[in-house]
Amino acid sequence: MTTLSRKTVLVAALLTTAAFPAAAEPVFNRIATFPVASNLPEGKDKLSATSAEIITATDDGMTLIYSDSPLGAIGFIDISDARAPKAGGAVMMDGEPTSVTSAAGKALVAVNTSESKVKPSGRLAIVDVATRKIENTCDLGGQPDSIALNKDKTLGAIAIENERDEDINDGKLPQMPAGDLVVFQLKNGAVDCGSIKHVTLTGLAGIAPEDPEPEFVSFNDQNEIALTLQENNEIVIIDATTAAVKTHFSAGSVDLAGIDTKRDGALKFTGELKGVPREPDAVKWLDNDRLVVANEGDYQGGSRGFTIFDKTGKVLYESGASFERAVANTGHYPDKRSGAKGVEPEGLEVATIDGQRYIFLLAERASVVGVYKDTGAEPQLLQILPSGVSPEGAVAVPSRKLLATANEVDLGKDGGPRSHVMLYELGEGEMAYPQIVAAEKGGNPVGFAALSGLAAVPEKPGQLFAVSDSVLGMQPTIYTIDASKKPAVITETLTVKRDGQPAQKLDIEGIAVDAKGWFWLASEGNSEKLVPHALYHVNPKGEIKEEIALPKELIANEIRYGFEGVTIVGSGDDATLWMAVQREWKDDEKGFVKLVSYNPKSKEWGAVRYPLDKSESGWVGLSEISAHGDSVYIIERDNLVGDAAKLKKLYKVAISDLKPAKLGGELPVVKKTEAHDFLPELKAATNGYVLDKLEGFAFDASGKPYAVTDNDGVDDSSGETLFFPVDLVGTN
Repeated sequence: MTTLSRKTVLVAALLTTAAFPAAAEPVFNRIATFPVASNLPEGKDKLSATSAEIITATDDGMTLIYSDSPLGAIGFIDISDARAPKAGGAVMMDGEPTSVTSAAGKALVAVNTSESKVKPSGRLAIVDVATRKIENTCDLGGQPDSIALNKDKTLGAIAIENERDEDINDGKLPQMPAGDLVVFQLKNGAVDCGSIKHVTLTGLAGIAPEDPEPEFVSFNDQNEIALTLQENNEIVIIDATTAAVKTHFSAGSVDLAGIDTKRDGALKFTGELKGVPREPDAVKWLDNDRLVVANEGDYQGGSRGFTIFDKTGKVLYESGASFERAVANTGHYPDKRSGAKGVEPEGLEVATIDGQRYIFLLAERASVVGVYKDTGAEPQLLQILPSGVSPEGAVAVPSRKLLATANEVDLGKDGGPRSHVMLYELGEGEMAYPQIVAAEKGGNPVGFAALSGLAAVPEKPGQLFAVSDSVLGMQPTIYTIDASKKPAVITETLTVKRDGQPAQKLDIEGIAVDAKGWFWLASEGNSEKLVPHALYHVNPKGEIKEEIALPKELIANEIRYGFEGVTIVGSGDDATLWMAVQREWKDDEKGFVKLVSYNPKSKEWGAVRYPLDKSESGWVGLSEISAHGDSVYIIERDNLVGDAAKLKKLYKVAISDLKPAKLGGELPVVKKTEAHDFLPELKAATNGYVLDKLEGFAFDASGKPYAVTDNDGVDDSSGETLFFPVDLVGTN
């Protein structure tokens, strides 16, 4: 069954479930976010790389434990109050922890101690959770990956991957030594090292049978282990009590339809791929006969979805591209991965909460979690939850109706988001996310990315226009948003064209609508990429009818941080465009940026100076300008995320104060008045970390204000887009 024949269309589901009353089916919402850097040991540089990869919970569900490979530690989080998680410290492991699980007050940690890829080694460390002391270690005879325990926590298994070196022979298999599986016994969390048995896995797979690459392990209630050999595209079923292989089968391949196959700065879900090997990463049992795998791919495959098998290898369900297409509708599709493995489903969790079996599918590149109801037949997609950058592992705490995700990427040294653990709770109410989705067209996702700039649709309250920036460089788009829906819905898209083709060399950051219903677009230039700083006049069909370059007085002092918004002040021959320049250009005094004016009738340019707030770190700049009443409203923000973010404000400047002087001379300084602080909303919106790029603000035709964030096309970003009405007291 192909994706195009399925009925799991997320937009329809969202529009339905969002309207459910409190007595309806419960939903998952994020309730807390924990920055992993909070667990850095004393004396460590606060920007030291950290990561949360595989995560587990203690038996009482009060403590989370995660593996932190860059730090070489396991970290602890106190979630006795799940809405206010507390740092529990870290234990250094003298090696690279690859996976962790927990039993009877102990943390069992698989630690890679390999000298090299050709000389792999590792150990199992047993850590007392209360004392944070390593009590015992067992030699594993190779480089470990995933670890799992059986239901009563008397048996354990570790995948000994002995991973290939991707820099040797283009990473081709085989690369010795071969991996295997370790099975061991434990009691009350104490491991009997003498009970360790190695299960030989050579000679099983149809791909490189002499070099099995074990990846992920999972137990069912019958003490059977499901094990993925990712690069070998094989699944093995092992009897844990006898440490013997019971059966094995190929994970097979998938034909994909309705996907984006090109990394080209455009979202086009019309492509096909034939015979894509699944190459599963995570595996979880759904019951004693069914297992589900996340088809990330790592070697030559990756089918962008997940599959349910019975333990004989029969395919019971194949998601195809349906998950990826649903992700695109929420704006989380990573176009830069189109030519590779798309959203890359990697991690999995399966749990029964309040009598309902759920499948949680983690998309590494889309930074989301798909929540599915296990129906026993075709799973039902219920939600897509926002996660941090690159979710790697997840654990459910059914007794507390909680889900926790571990997000591995740390971009702190680049000024980006840190690695985080995020907590979600199942409860009554409405879904907090997504706040905006895209309707489909012709049966295919439209998708969206990097919303930047807002403007009202004239005479249509609750309707707004938005634009995409350079993330979609081959598909510059004007979006129509119906903000009266919850979540808001992108109902129409208009491609900006030049000579009948999608216009190139644009970085649209601002939009305004004139009296004729034509668009004025402000493009932020980047001379290094041959993108000009310019204004564009576009008709209602999306055709560029006029391109207006900046005058030499401005261009002589350009930097790449140019126009970030455009608005119209006045009417008729007096109608003037005002643009906000994001940062100081070469001729600007530090702490001041320009608001630039252009009169389309007289062709005259001018400017005033705008004073920026100060920041102790990062930079401060402007992101939007929007006229309403007797003022223009300006977003001023820092470029910081999470706890580091300090400035995300809306200021207003009286239109009577906008008296432009000629460029090249002394410019008057305008007075600004704070109209709104966005930080509380950005912190509380979905209980995530504060997003840096608050990029759009406008009043609709009725005077109701809205704001939107730019998700950077899920490139070094969580991919979250927040779109929300703004409560401005006394400004309408």
